[in-house]
Amino acid sequence: MGTFTYNFKMFKCFNRKYAITDQSPPPDVKDVFATFSDGATSISAEKLRWFLVDHQGEMECTTQDSEQIIDNVLRSLKRTQEKENDSGVMSESDNGVQQGLTLDEFFHFLFLDDFNGPLKSQVHHDMNAPLSHYFIYTGHNSYLTGNQLSSDCSDVPIIKALQRGVRVIELDLWPNSTRDDIDVVHGRTLTTPISLTQCLKSIKEYAFVKSEYPVIITLEDHLTPDLQAKVAEMTTQIFGDMLYYPQTDPMVEFPTPESLKCRILISTKQPKEFLECKQFKDKEIERELAEEGSSSPGHSTDVESEEKCNGSDLDDQEDSIALDKKTDQQGSTPEYKRLITIHAGKPKGHIKDSLKVVGSVKRLSLSEQELERASVSHGPDIVRFTHKNILRVYPKGTRVNSSNYRPHIGWMYGAQMVALNMQGYGRSLWFMEGMFRSNGGCGYVKKPVFLLERDPQNETFDPKRTLPVTKTLKVKVYMGNGWSSDFSKTHFDAFSPPDFYTKVCIVGVPGDIANKKTKIIPDNWFPVWDEEFEFPLSVPELALLRIEVREYDKHEKDDFGGQTCLPISELRPGFRSVPLYDQKGEKLKSVKLLMRFQFR
Repeated sequence: MGTFTYNFKMFKCFNRKYAITDQSPPPDVKDVFATFSDGATSISAEKLRWFLVDHQGEMECTTQDSEQIIDNVLRSLKRTQEKENDSGVMSESDNGVQQGLTLDEFFHFLFLDDFNGPLKSQVHHDMNAPLSHYFIYTGHNSYLTGNQLSSDCSDVPIIKALQRGVRVIELDLWPNSTRDDIDVVHGRTLTTPISLTQCLKSIKEYAFVKSEYPVIITLEDHLTPDLQAKVAEMTTQIFGDMLYYPQTDPMVEFPTPESLKCRILISTKQPKEFLECKQFKDKEIERELAEEGSSSPGHSTDVESEEKCNGSDLDDQEDSIALDKKTDQQGSTPEYKRLITIHAGKPKGHIKDSLKVVGSVKRLSLSEQELERASVSHGPDIVRFTHKNILRVYPKGTRVNSSNYRPHIGWMYGAQMVALNMQGYGRSLWFMEGMFRSNGGCGYVKKPVFLLERDPQNETFDPKRTLPVTKTLKVKVYMGNGWSSDFSKTHFDAFSPPDFYTKVCIVGVPGDIANKKTKIIPDNWFPVWDEEFEFPLSVPELALLRIEVREYDKHEKDDFGGQTCLPISELRPGFRSVPLYDQKGEKLKSVKLLMRFQFR
């Protein structure tokens, strides 16, 4: 460890110097090292294995694993020293062959998130249950590059979503201007279209770069039967053997993610539902078209307004009121219908009728507002519906800037497809990213048992019910580093080193929500907090630990210094190196925290 000097120029007249000592192992680390090394100056491979099993809860660890860790840690330190030599900094001499780790080397290991991260990096959930048993990483209007009214449609956001592990891609299909081909576009807005062919080709190329588990394409279909036939032909030609065809129709249970590896599924309404929304009379259709022609970013008809069809919002409707009346006389398309694995629909009549669990399985779509309204009186019915069927939740139409809602409003009722606008950023997307860091980041997270079946008293889970505490999480925030590498010297403050503090929050069911924060450490690129917090949890299976570092600014809004969200059900106990991410969800190169997690 060494001492660093930072110079800041004040008013172009004089310099302020700050001498900052690099971090040393905190007392808890020293105590654990002394315990597991039996007071020796180094910890052997066998005793490191003992530490990993007994303190870190890594029961499967072998002595060979700990030997590999020691080798990797020493190699990492050697690379660091070589970089320091290139910078003109003298390093310690090479120790040659070494049988263990010294205290400083052990401390270095604890800060390596590649070896000591907070989550498992492999798929470890049971993947042989029906699709309805999983939360699925889901995007909304996946083709939009920006806002919902006037941005470009492109395959770029689709590619980015797939690279992040999103498993459900939504495409809105409309006839092109000459009515002989298909555009992907947010209908009745000023968004510029992209061809369906380009979107499908990009999905094929990038579908399984992040995860081998199935990609589901949800189609919002506003097409005539002849164009539906063209979609069927196009989809079959592009995807070939990757395309999954349902084995039975109707389907009484969805297939499993394991059986669908590297397959692509289609979810949309059946063609026969083509003009089923009959509440609109001809004059109302004409009024819609007139408004469409005069719409603008300030007044769009393609938002979820007060105009309803069967009690459902117009945006995300699976109706096609704006098409030629000749389609009333045209038949449905068997080739198109054959592609549909997950049959979709909107609520018709009373919501309770749509939530009845009878016959074949299906997908039901509700806006965030509809879900919140339905949950007031029908919460257990919603959860019961999702035991076998799929519920998709999507943003309300007034989110024209592509903002998002808190995804827990869907997850706590068992909704598998909680669809968010992936092209933006903000806390809601951080929560989404946190949930899907579970299960090795494969895009499918097995739902907790209480969302899959009734409890021993034959009752269905109700998230609004007050529940007893089942687990307490203790979180200790020791220190952080990496900002001096990833940010310029004056990024946070032009005249002094930053003043960091850490926010530690629980996001989950209403009864578990909590917010804590550390003290502010002034003028230090290497803050040491050494503070512990306790969080009693009633539903830890749905809880996320949100961690955010901020830099205190007494005159303006505190600066952002990194964030992450971690699924509490997957947290590895013990000392952990927690990497932080920027506001858009990209991992920061060097910034990380040393923390400890304990459960009781």
